[in-house]
Amino acid sequence: MTAASVTPLRRAHAPVASWIPGAQQPAFDPDGVASVAAQVREPVHVVTGRHGTAVGVAMGGDPMARGDGYRLLGTLPPLYPEWLGDRSFCETHGVRFPYIAGEMANGIATTEMVIAMARAEMLGFFGAGGLAPARVEAAVDELVRELGDLPNWGVNLIHSPNELAIEERVAALLIERGVPIVSASAFMGLTPAVVRCAVSGLRVGTAGEVVRKTRVFAKVSRSEVATQFMSPAPPELLRTLLDRGQITPEEAELAARVPVAEDITVESDSGGHTDNRPLLALLPTILAVRDEMVRTHGRPIRVGAAGGLGTPDGVAAAFGLGAAYVVTGSVNQACVEAGLSDDAKAMLAQADVADVIMAPAADMFEQGVKLQVLRRGTMFAPRAAQLYEIYRTYPSLDAIPEQRRARLEREILQAPIAEIWAGTAAFWRDRDPEELARAEADPKHQMALVFRWYLGKASRWAIDGDASRKFDYQIWCGPAMGAFNRWTAGTFLAEPANRTVVQVARNLLEGAAVITRAHQLRTYGVPVPARAFAFSPRNLT
Repeated sequence: MTAASVTPLRRAHAPVASWIPGAQQPAFDPDGVASVAAQVREPVHVVTGRHGTAVGVAMGGDPMARGDGYRLLGTLPPLYPEWLGDRSFCETHGVRFPYIAGEMANGIATTEMVIAMARAEMLGFFGAGGLAPARVEAAVDELVRELGDLPNWGVNLIHSPNELAIEERVAALLIERGVPIVSASAFMGLTPAVVRCAVSGLRVGTAGEVVRKTRVFAKVSRSEVATQFMSPAPPELLRTLLDRGQITPEEAELAARVPVAEDITVESDSGGHTDNRPLLALLPTILAVRDEMVRTHGRPIRVGAAGGLGTPDGVAAAFGLGAAYVVTGSVNQACVEAGLSDDAKAMLAQADVADVIMAPAADMFEQGVKLQVLRRGTMFAPRAAQLYEIYRTYPSLDAIPEQRRARLEREILQAPIAEIWAGTAAFWRDRDPEELARAEADPKHQMALVFRWYLGKASRWAIDGDASRKFDYQIWCGPAMGAFNRWTAGTFLAEPANRTVVQVARNLLEGAAVITRAHQLRTYGVPVPARAFAFSPRNLT
């Protein structure tokens, strides 16, 4: 290779016009550049000096085709947080911002949170996972009453492999009540319940297009699961629903023309259920799958990002990778609307990035599935791990050695196993008698239900603020919480009373816009100082 064929690392700028300053002179110094970069809602001119090669920024003034002013290299138009994502996302779901407050289970994502997000022209999903159908029904009724015909709210449908009847009942409820959006999570494949949500109410629009009654979001972390949701519903599942009388032949026919979900949320390293995959690797992978599926089936599909989003930097990075929208979770648990006790919120406020750990999940305990929880200030994770180790080691509760059983009752369960089983049996007798019958016939399953009692109660103790079981609090949490705490330290959002879900959302989006603008200017050759990539939280209206 000759010297002449080597591409220079930096080329000289070719001016497109001249720029004459008005009241404000151009900025070439770090302070001036940072100040201009922060004003994202104004157009910014990139200029060079009259007699030098330094690149700076300017606002206002008069761009001219020729003259002896500063050399104009280009102009960046205004940048709004509303425009960071896919415009079709906002148009489809009736929102102003491409932002979702995600569905934290057990009602931690409350109706109050969903209502606040909807009225702020964003999206929020009620955390129905882990709740009894009656509790979900009451929440849905409240949301319908408060939000009426607004299209920008939804409810979570969580996959429940151990309670498929509950999954079916919740799906039926969401369809019957006309919930506009269903966010499907923890699915390892399609089930009749989630396909029913996607297919029910399909009709042909005035232009011959397929119109949905219920929009389904699918939260995924595996490409094979994403492929299923990006494809039309399988004929065998449609046949099952037809045989049950749960969909019409017309709906089944139209289902072949659309994917199960047109919004796919890529869940990376997050609180709760997670595969701990990094967003930088996972999102491009799922985007590539999306591109292939669109080529195959022809229907547009949006892909959003979730997991690890607790700072403007993370949000900006997600949009920079191509996310159509972003979903936050862990950070919303610290908000005033969250259905979590003040004690638990205080513990979250002390978390750092590394203060998380994996622990057995209550809903998939027997399968060995784990979820990510807070480690700092609670012993839940190591205690839950002990329960799973005992479950793997012994065939029944009676087979646990006496000394170990006594220590289990004293240090972890803090109650006699017989007493816990009596309460557990009563619970399942009311919720799902078949589950109780199975446990009475299978000692191993009985042991699993007793240990799941602890896992389920640990979340409830954190929600209720049971001080006597504070060291057993199960608080779902990802690294984003620690990043959020570092970002907000000493600022407006450090005060718990100011942490509303809308203020958190607006600050994350505003900061992401500022960081995006700084990056844009840097790609134009402007020497942008590091402080231009920082955004301090403030009271935004």
